[in-house]
Amino acid sequence: MGTQLLLLHMFWFACLFSSTFPLNHGFKQQVAFESVPDLEKSIYIVLDGYPCVRLLNLSGQIGCANPALDKVVAPIVRFKNDVQLVRPSSLIVPSYDFEALLTRVSSDSNFARNVAGVLVEFGTQTHLKGSSPDKKFPQAEFAPYQNNFEWNPTGSGIMWKPYDFPVFLLSESSTQALQEIDVENDYQKETYAAKVTEYDLVMQTTKAGTHDSESCLREGTCLPLGGYSVWSALPTTNVVDSNKEKNIVLAVASMDSASFFRDKSLGAESPLSGLISLLVAVDALSRIDDIDTFAKQLIFVVFTGEAWGYLGSRRFLLELDQHTDAVNGIDKSLIEMVIEVGSVGKGYDQGVQTFYAHTTGVSSGTNKSLNALSKARDSLGTESIKYSAASKSNPGIPPSSFMSFSRQNPHTAGFVLEDFDTVFANKFYHSHLDDLSNINSSAIVAAASLVARTLYILASDKKDPSASSLNAVKVNTSLVNELLGCLLNCDPGLSCDLVNYYIKPFSTCPSHYVGVIQGEPSSEPNLGYVGDVSRFVWNFLADKTSTPLKNVSPCSENCSKSGGVCIKQEIDGKGVCVISTTRYMASYSTRLKYESETEAWSVLPPNSSDPMGASDPIWTESNWNIISLRVFSVQSDTYDHLILAAGFAVTTLSYIIVVIVKAFIAKALKQD
Repeated sequence: MGTQLLLLHMFWFACLFSSTFPLNHGFKQQVAFESVPDLEKSIYIVLDGYPCVRLLNLSGQIGCANPALDKVVAPIVRFKNDVQLVRPSSLIVPSYDFEALLTRVSSDSNFARNVAGVLVEFGTQTHLKGSSPDKKFPQAEFAPYQNNFEWNPTGSGIMWKPYDFPVFLLSESSTQALQEIDVENDYQKETYAAKVTEYDLVMQTTKAGTHDSESCLREGTCLPLGGYSVWSALPTTNVVDSNKEKNIVLAVASMDSASFFRDKSLGAESPLSGLISLLVAVDALSRIDDIDTFAKQLIFVVFTGEAWGYLGSRRFLLELDQHTDAVNGIDKSLIEMVIEVGSVGKGYDQGVQTFYAHTTGVSSGTNKSLNALSKARDSLGTESIKYSAASKSNPGIPPSSFMSFSRQNPHTAGFVLEDFDTVFANKFYHSHLDDLSNINSSAIVAAASLVARTLYILASDKKDPSASSLNAVKVNTSLVNELLGCLLNCDPGLSCDLVNYYIKPFSTCPSHYVGVIQGEPSSEPNLGYVGDVSRFVWNFLADKTSTPLKNVSPCSENCSKSGGVCIKQEIDGKGVCVISTTRYMASYSTRLKYESETEAWSVLPPNSSDPMGASDPIWTESNWNIISLRVFSVQSDTYDHLILAAGFAVTTLSYIIVVIVKAFIAKALKQD
């Protein structure tokens, strides 16, 4: 009887306690857990996002990382311009307020001290007239002229600063989940509970204390930024025929972009619109009948690493000087002019596509290229496509691969085709918001038509090409739309039919961040170390500029011996052997050397033959083990204190009950 009474009293108190201090804050219903993973899933909400990571150069570091070796855990607070932080907090910020937040971090040390991490909500260009994290003159240190000109008026420069706290751009689904959590957080403030964010963004360079490129390369805690550029010749047989030396017309574009967030660098307008235009132009030229009669050799080059010190174009020129295997077949002395296709996706206004040719000065070669461009425009027979020489008030060419050629040879002939005159038309230059909505497909079609016909006129070297021959150079409009869907969207993304016709991509959603060089650089690299876009571009160009190899299909050991290359090999492991002069070229800093014996990188001193070398920051990216982001509930300090007080109360009350029950039982036994 006594024992039953004691249990009854304790059950009554437990019910009273649990009703006063409920333990299931934030849970909408009771869930049955069958395993520890089930329990963990109920506690933690994993968020998808794109991290800002730590990058280093010779003088220091930029980007983001946890400040120490541990995970960062902090309560969630929504950022407002007047918010005051009294403790380390994880800030939620809409995309349009992100720049304002980082500006305050830079100017308000008290505020910055309590920023434990930042979550940037998924957003669009709505509410923004423009936002660029790059500088107002991107990569001004490499320009062939000294000037404070502002090519990029919306530039804030925030991507070039170091931040000792983690920053993530959330996916659309995670943004929605976090907004629900934010509402729930307001409710839970009344019940002594709160949601917190756990960031795992610990960099190896932080662990090792290596805070610049030279020390981190020496200690093996980072890798150089870089990737693989691609070049191809049309017609393919002439470039390897030593008995027929032809002057070369070089047509170039870039395939890499940059942004504050590593894996959200689409670069739709800058530079992917130019890349797509060039690929479509190559396709158009590959379908004409008189390619073999060209008086000049066309060579197409798609650079990577241009957003990080013109790694691709500078490496290309160095390889040419050193006559390496990567550029075998190209005689630098025969390069007559360079035609670069830059940002062309916004050259559209009220039905008219307008483009500008930027040059380094006046020369016979440059005039020849501009005359070809003018003839190409006239041949299109429409007033809806216009071309103009860039303003003479400009200090020189805008940021472009052409700068590498101009710095090495100030008399380089040619032009850079852009959709702007004096300032970038792209208000979201190097922003994660430079996406598919930022460009117009008709402008890209127009640019591709101009480029294809200009290259045809220059390569055929005819003073007055016939209208019929020019009209035969027609671009495939559907190919433009297909490339836009493949290279600038997740649906279909790199799983599109065109890409899957050539390669098996590692991922579906495209990102055009340059990445890092893994292993020893080679003109015949391990394809596992080559990015999806580089592999696609290599296969695409090899296919479009090729002629079938007789009696060899599919690929065999005789393919390369016969002067062929193997395309589409990833699809079935066999591939198709074709005659094509298409090569990979490793693109990384000209001041880095890979030591095969130690499998490590070393920094070289500046070389007088490399005019840009002294300005080269030598960018590297820190290694890391894992990057993760998740949210879970914690109880507030007030709640913990209440629990402690309640614990003491329960203990004291239990002791009193035990004493009373014990006395009651003793008395009852005496009576018996």
